[in-house]
This record gives sequence, structure tokens and C-alpha cells, in this order.
Amino acid sequence: MDSKRRDLLRTAAFAAAAAAASGRNSSSVTASAAELSESEAGIQWQKAPCRFCGTGCHVQVGVEAGRVVAIAGDKHAAVNKGLLCVKGYHVGAALYGKDRLTSPLLRRENEWVEISWDEAIDIAARRILRAPENFAFYGSGQWTIPEGYAAQKLMKGGLGNNHIDPNARLCMASAVTGFLATYGVDEPAGCFDDLDVCDVLICWGNNPAENHPVLFSRVLDRPAHGVGGRERPVRIIDIGTRKTRTSELASEFLLMKPHGDVALALGIMHLLVAQGRYDANFVQKFCSFRMPEEANPTLTGQAISFEQFKSRIEKYTPETVAELSGIAASKIAELAELFASRDLRITSVWCMGMNQHTMGTAVNSLVHGVHLLSGHFGRPGDAPTSLTGQPSACGTVREVGTLAHALPGGRVVANAEHRAQCEQLWNLPPGRINPLPGYHTVEMFRRFTSPSQGAGDIDTLFVQVTNPGQTLPDLNQLFNAKQKLSDKFLIVADVYPTVTTQAADLILPAAMWIEKNGIYGNSERRTQQWFKMVDPPGQARDDCWMTIALAHRLMELGHPGMKDKNGKFIFHMEDEQGNEVPVWQWEQYYKVNVDKALFEEYRRFSTLKHKNLAPYDEYVNARGLRWPVVEQPDGTWRETRFRFCENDDPFVASGKQIDFYHSTTGDGRAQIWFHEYAPPAEIPDDEYPLWLSTGRVLEQWHTGSMTRRIPQLNRAMPASYVEMHPEDADILNLRQGDMVTIESRRGSIDLPVWIGGRGVPPRGTVFVPFFDETRLINLVTLGAVDPFSKQPDFKKCAVRIHRRTNQGAKQ
Repeated sequence: MDSKRRDLLRTAAFAAAAAAASGRNSSSVTASAAELSESEAGIQWQKAPCRFCGTGCHVQVGVEAGRVVAIAGDKHAAVNKGLLCVKGYHVGAALYGKDRLTSPLLRRENEWVEISWDEAIDIAARRILRAPENFAFYGSGQWTIPEGYAAQKLMKGGLGNNHIDPNARLCMASAVTGFLATYGVDEPAGCFDDLDVCDVLICWGNNPAENHPVLFSRVLDRPAHGVGGRERPVRIIDIGTRKTRTSELASEFLLMKPHGDVALALGIMHLLVAQGRYDANFVQKFCSFRMPEEANPTLTGQAISFEQFKSRIEKYTPETVAELSGIAASKIAELAELFASRDLRITSVWCMGMNQHTMGTAVNSLVHGVHLLSGHFGRPGDAPTSLTGQPSACGTVREVGTLAHALPGGRVVANAEHRAQCEQLWNLPPGRINPLPGYHTVEMFRRFTSPSQGAGDIDTLFVQVTNPGQTLPDLNQLFNAKQKLSDKFLIVADVYPTVTTQAADLILPAAMWIEKNGIYGNSERRTQQWFKMVDPPGQARDDCWMTIALAHRLMELGHPGMKDKNGKFIFHMEDEQGNEVPVWQWEQYYKVNVDKALFEEYRRFSTLKHKNLAPYDEYVNARGLRWPVVEQPDGTWRETRFRFCENDDPFVASGKQIDFYHSTTGDGRAQIWFHEYAPPAEIPDDEYPLWLSTGRVLEQWHTGSMTRRIPQLNRAMPASYVEMHPEDADILNLRQGDMVTIESRRGSIDLPVWIGGRGVPPRGTVFVPFFDETRLINLVTLGAVDPFSKQPDFKKCAVRIHRRTNQGAKQ
């Protein structure tokens, strides 16, 4: 493992050198901003969080003559301590692809025509005004907090329409429902500091070596740098359905069957209880037991006693779980032994493997339950922690609440008291907010791509900062069917041409990252601010401005919801002298700090569920702060590392030790859930004999719309492929690079075979990454969703593979 660690660090160092722009020496990449300012006098340096994943690494951005010319890891940032991954070192180049969208474009007779922004906003507003109830807004975990908040206020506070949902529904909705069911409030109790002090790190079906490499490096670096102060070396256990780069660097790899994680968590809890090795004191003080209701199950569930819980998990013996999960009974017992050991600190991390799952809510709740039942909670290094793939899936989606059922501050539209709170904070007349939840992502697109005469009541859809034409499951049904419906109108704001813009009727060119002000919230509750540093190209403009301009045009056209109860525009803003600033006019937009105004308005909601945020200016002077952030007697602001714990959380009263103060049972207790194992929605059979799983790769980010335009990254991973086990390939008479057709009941694509690559699937399983817009694997995937979170399962469907018909036979 030591040699592999050294190889990983060498790779990181090489990436740093490769990222030095315009031939600048490699030392400039990893130096501090101050050092760089001395050596590169013409460069101005400012802080920003990275544009890519949910880790929230801080970078120093070097700007010269109005252009980003260098990127440095910020050594003063607690998240990444100066290190970046290969994508992070190249993040500045993402702004400079040759095909940036620079003008609004309208489809006329199947040709694109450049139009003015005034015309574009007017077209969009009039289209919405025809039937506001049939309009939907589809956003993103890449929205900044002000962008998401503005969209939320436009829809729920202005239009009285709850058809707003984010692409994060596809990636972390089950993590949300798992947290809510367990603690009554969303987001992790621990933080990234747990990685520095845990004795055992368990990766539940995720691949952090490629998808969260900076976080994974914090663990790998510990023996070399003595991080954490604990004497034992960290033990990394990777549990997955295929071997990955994480597996190579782990202490141990446990291969499981698809859906096996549900059975595994149940099996660990069975052994803890059956052997009397659960933490009875912790459970008695801080936990209750729940299971789903028999009819119409909810996240509240029904109470059961400990004896009932014990009886229900009794059948999940090591032998039974071994059959369901594919993991040997001895290894299941070994995992239970680890959790039974109080002297160890155990951190569990997961991402898409547990979330993109038709039992996603269940398995999230069960893994939380393993930690609670064993008492591995509330100490540094003892934490169940979900990771996210987008830079503000937490800050914008989960905290601002840009979900079809939610409101800011952890409020929900179905609750009359919550609606009244939001109407008061937004100064709206009573009854403005619609009590009926809107359509979740899959249902939203199903209705948009269905005929209006039937179930297709969504006729106009605005997409910002995401690419659903590539990321939705079952694309033929949920996206491509729109092309046959002439009465449907798709508006897309983006930075580059994508699969989604190809299907659009109106394209709006967007500013990106440091071409605008912004605020993100990362996976450890850390809120991060940055300022605009360079201008966007051509007529590209901020997404937040688009939303405000659209709202103002709707007001001009007579929509009554665009005014508050005092008759003011719902996005009314003033300068320091109290004069209204017409921020809907692009020329006036930066005359005030719109981000600050929206953030200060939004942070009033943050106290409603103890997610308190500091004033905007505090974030200007920090590399992010982890909420809840509370003011101290001396006027300073203090962040919180560990929630619900007396030693750190300001809302836990002295003497309580641990208090789950948003408990669904109202008694300060977390819920340990029982869920019965159920098989996947689709399993291989004689006609479609192989499992398909999809995912990400190190060099490309999500759909590749940014990273594929960075030459260094695209050369390293230029195209998609299908990973196969050598024996499966041999049975099908396939060899390296052969083109095959991968086919499901929903669609098919052609891909080259990769045997013996960086990942090794087991017999009967294939893996395909989803970054390549020329090879859309989501034509093949399944649209089945988790019953609670409504998140699709991208990890399990049945496929068959055959040699592409126009390719010669193997010689």
C-alpha cells in the first residue's frame, strides 16, 4: 500500500505541474497566493471554491489582463490544505472552450436565430404567462445559493407553482430522506475532520479515489504526515459491486451483489443484537426504533419496541446475508466485530451507490442505524457521512430547498404553518404559496414529454445549469419524446452546447463560476463565498439575473404574483441611500451586490431548523464556515464541526451529551429503522443476462460539458467504454477495443470494450461511465425510483451485449 500511496502522490504532483498555464514553472501552482503575487507581479489572486464536486476545495485564482492564467491549491483552506485533484488544477481552463454560447438563440423553422436579451426574456415570460400552472423550472446542485433562492422565490413565492426540482434529485435525494427519517433534519452531523482521526473508513459502494480524490488523499496521507494523533494506522474497507482504484488502495475489498448493501447493514445489526454487543447505554439514552407503515409508508414510520426490532432482524443471519449480498459470512461477522469495538472510531462514507437505488432511503437509514446501534456516533472519527457530487447540492438544493415539496429553512409546502412562515418572511399575502407539492424530476419530465391532451400538463420548461438530455434515465421516454410534441417549449440556459441545448427552443448563454459572484455549500455544511473576477464572453449573463429579469417582465405583463403584499417587486433592491436599483436591467445588475442582498434575505430562514448562517461579510473573510454558525459574546462568529454533540453544537444544552433536537418523535431521539430487504426493480434473465452499472471517472466531471473542453483532461479520457470481465468477453468472442452494442428493454448504444482497465467488474456485470455525450448510456438505464426520495436507480438494470453488426468477426 505504501508504494501505491507514493504513486498517487506522484500523480497529484504531476497534475500540479501540468496545470501551470502558459509555461509557468510548476512551483507557482502550489505556492500560496502571496508567494505567487511576488513572483508574478502582474497576476491578481483571489479565493474561490472549485467549480466541480461537493468536496469544496478552495483554489486561488490568478487573473491577468481579464483572463484566468493560473490556478493554485489554497494551502490555508481546511478542506484541501493546498491540494487539488487533476480537474481542480485545470478548472480555470473550463471557461475557455472554443464553442462558448455567447448570444441568445431562438429556434425558428428548425434553425437557430440570434435574438436580443430583451426579446428572449419577453418570449420566455409570455410563454409562462399563457398557463403559469403548466410551467416548470429544472435547476441544479451547481446553482449558487442566491441563484437557487431566486428561482425558489420566483416559483413558490411569485407564481404559486411548486414545479421546481433540481438534478440533485438524481444524485442525493435518498441521502436527504435517510437523514430526515433518522434525525428529523438533513445533512451530516460529522465533517471531513472525521477522516483525519477515524481508525476505520468504510466506503459503502462509492469510489472516492476517483470521485472525491482530495478527501481520499486526506486518509492516505495520514501515516506520512501524522495527521489525527491516533496511533493505529487507518484501515480502509471498500465494499462495492466492482473493483475500482479505491479497491486497489484499500486495506480490504469486499465484493457484493447489486442491492447487497441493504442485506449487509441488516446482517451487521442482527449480529450486534444477537451477541449482545450493541451499545445498550447509547441506544437507551438517545434512540428509538421505527419501521415503515404497512399502508402508505412515510418518513415518520411507526414505532416498534426493541424486542420487535430484534425479532424482525433475527432472520438476517450471516448465512442468509451472505446469500443476499455475496459477501462471505465470516466477513459479515468481521464487520460486526469492528462495530462492536468501542475503542475504534469508524467513519462510513457513501455517494451514488447507496443513493441511486430503489431502496436508497432504506439503505441510508440502515447505515445510520448501524452507527447508532453500535454507538459509533458523536465522537470525532465516529460518523455516518454522505458525500455529494456537485458543488452546492447541499447549500442550494438541500438548504435553500429547491425541491418540489420544499421551502427554504427546512420548511415544506404541505405544512400550513410552514407556508405561513415563508409568506411572512417574503412579505406575501396569505395563501400565495401553493400547498400541493410539485412534480419531482422523473415525473416532471414524464409530463413534459407526454402529449398535452393526456398526462402532459407541463408545456414549458426552463432548465438552468444542468444537462438532463444526458443525465436523465430512460432518455427515449423522459427526454427524446419531446421532439415529437410541437406544443412543448424548452428553455435552456447553459455555458456550452449540450445534448439538452440541441433539443431547446430557446437558448440563453450563461456566465460561469468566477464570471459572476457566487456562494456554494459543500458536503460538510461549509458555506463558501467568492467574487466575480473576469467578464463572461459575448452576451453571456448570470443565471440569477435571468430569473430576476424574467420575474420583472412577468410583472410588467400583469402577473400579480410578482409583487409582495405592499405592491413592491418581489426582488426589490435598494442601494445604500435607499434608492431602488433596477437589477432586472443588466447594466444595473452589478450596481449593488445582488448575491449579498439575496443571501441576507435567505439567511433569516436558516434559523428555523438550526442551520444558522453568519452575515455575508463573514464569508468574504473566510475559507468557508460550517453551519450552524452562531455569534459569540465578543461579536465573532463560531462554526460547528459536530452537530448534536454537547461539546460542539451550541444548540445542545449542557449535560445532555447528545440531543437530536429535530427528532421526528419530538423527544430528542434518533430513529433506528428496520426495512425489509427487497430485490432490485430489474434483474438479469435469459434475454438480458448482464447487470449494468453506470458512474464517473477521475478525469471527466458528470456529463463532461466542461471537462471535455479542457484538452489535458479530454486527452486523458476522451471517450466512453464498457468495462467487461475477461471471461465474459471471452464467452462473447470479444477482445480489447471491439465495438459492441449494449442493449436493454429501453434502448441501446455502441461502445468499445475495455478489458483489464482501471475498474474490474465481476462476472455477469458491465460498467459504463456517463460523461460522453456521443455515447449516451442513459438511453439504456432504468427509470425505476425509490418510493420515498423519488431518486432513480442508475446502478442496476439488465442488459445484453453483442458485437456490433457492421463489424467483422474476430479473427
